[in-house]
Amino acid sequence: MGCPRCGQVAESRGRKTLVLIDAPVGAAPVRVRWRKRRFRCGDDACAVRSFTEQDAAVAAPRAQLTARSISWAVGQMRPENASVQGIARQLGVSGKTVWRHVKPVLEKRAADESRFQGVRTLGVDEHLWHHVSRKPVEDGGRGAKELTGMVDLTRDASGRVRARLLDLVPGRSAKAYADWLQERGEQFRDQVQIATLDPFAGYKKALGDELVDEVRRRVQQDTLGHRGRRGDPLYGIRNILRAGRERLTDRQKQRLEATFTVREEHVEVDIAWQCAQQLRDAYREPDLTAGRKIAEHVLDSFPSCPIPEIARLGRTLAQWREAFLAYWRTPTGHPTAAPKP
Repeated sequence: MGCPRCGQVAESRGRKTLVLIDAPVGAAPVRVRWRKRRFRCGDDACAVRSFTEQDAAVAAPRAQLTARSISWAVGQMRPENASVQGIARQLGVSGKTVWRHVKPVLEKRAADESRFQGVRTLGVDEHLWHHVSRKPVEDGGRGAKELTGMVDLTRDASGRVRARLLDLVPGRSAKAYADWLQERGEQFRDQVQIATLDPFAGYKKALGDELVDEVRRRVQQDTLGHRGRRGDPLYGIRNILRAGRERLTDRQKQRLEATFTVREEHVEVDIAWQCAQQLRDAYREPDLTAGRKIAEHVLDSFPSCPIPEIARLGRTLAQWREAFLAYWRTPTGHPTAAPKP
């Protein structure tokens, strides 16, 4: 063995045993004992006095996990969606030990631009990653709450969709998406033929969680002159209004009916909730042709609705008519697809 510094042939100094964590066999943790050879440089003037053999195929210098166990861990994290703590339990080590070894591998793969080659259909979706603070990861936090994910939805020769996650960037805004596209460069943008998105979550939230609730609060103020309180009819059904009608129990349906009819003014909340259900029906309809007919009825009726909140949503949908209806042109019935201009 030559000295790694000066190249002079080194003298053997025996062996030392290094215990490494290997990939598990079934549910059983595995330990590998590597009897590493030790050497001493024969040149007294060399700064390297002694050293041990290294083999990257077995383990990196000063590593606790073998290369095989790191590869196994990354494989569990990516296609199997395993957590760091779950992998740590299978290996019989701490989560910090696992993360210290897999993080450089993940960072190297994240920096590999080759994954962006051949992307002809690009999907984008928004994710709420967690519900805690925005404290940075390096400070012990969980990082950004909202993320935008980019997915490769290109079909292969057999017609199957790749469905590969390309990237996750902080934020859920048009700017986050635009900045990411700008960073990819002109060559990447030119190869993308179809850009897809799924507006269902956004429209459902706007109508179910926000818009219907906005109508409820306005009617509440108009009729009682104050915000909702315990005992107020509309306040009592605020959570039921967020649910789809197919999920309601008979008792919940009766509560809705009783609240909608207790005062004439409550009819606005009733109509807003019916509109929300109509939009949900369009997306839930398994037949794309039938779903498109419901969506077209939404586009035709919402803008002229006497309830201002519904009319406002209708005008917004009308401005995005082509992209909105594109959902029901997609063979998979999942992402909304609109050809790139």
